[in-house]
Amino acid sequence: MHGYGDDKAKVLARLRRIEGQVRAIEQMVQDDKYCIDVLTQIAASNSALKSVALLLLDDHLKHCVYQATQDGGAVADEKIDEASAAIARLVKS
Repeated sequence: MHGYGDDKAKVLARLRRIEGQVRAIEQMVQDDKYCIDVLTQIAASNSALKSVALLLLDDHLKHCVYQATQDGGAVADEKIDEASAAIARLVKS
């Protein structure tokens, strides 16, 4: 099981909500809504995605990385490097 296993329903619910937000943004563009209103909704969708990413990262650290550090060795180093790279990608976005 992946680290997010316990939160899978929550993650899926949030992703469905974000999907609805994105569809609404598409409709706003089709309806020629005001640019700033569209940009505001895009910012809200980005924020919601970052929230899901942080939830997944937290679960990964508490489950996958924790277990790897308990096992030790090269697997632990690999999981820590993997988590560091994921954090770097999130910070850049």
